Amino acid sequence: MTESTQQNRTQTPEGGSEPLQVRKAARRGGGAAATRGRTTIADGVVEKIAGLAARDVLGVHAMGSGFSRTFGAVRDRVPGGSKSVTRGVKAEVGEVQTALDLEIVVDYGVAIADVAQAVRENVIAAVERMTGLEVVEVNIAVSDVKLPDEEDEEPEPRIQ
Repeated sequence: MTESTQQNRTQTPEGGSEPLQVRKAARRGGGAAATRGRTTIADGVVEKIAGLAARDVLGVHAMGSGFSRTFGAVRDRVPGGSKSVTRGVKAEVGEVQTALDLEIVVDYGVAIADVAQAVRENVIAAVERMTGLEVVEVNIAVSDVKLPDEEDEEPEPRIQ
């Protein structure tokens, strides 16, 4: 063999030699792509998904307790602030499972049990589809009922 051909070859464990590119290709792989690393999902990611999914359900007026909604409304008015989609949502995320606690305000006249069931189903479907985590529980606390003649607690924006 010529010297340049010898440089492009590598020794095999059996004492022979093989082309270098064959050897490199043999090193690639190592199993399915899913087994080559870990994916971690932050609590806040699951909270955002759950918050958006819960708000999509007809009969859910708002998320969070009266205090957190009032505080959030003030924070939303601050320049640079943004609406918090995680308000009223708490998630505990493990490696393969998650559990969620939601606090909602329902519209007057809706069946609370039906709204809670719809929220639970929508949240579970969205979180499991987007994250691949198993949702083991979704606890829902109804903290208030929005009456038709009741004003929203969010303060009106001031015009300067």
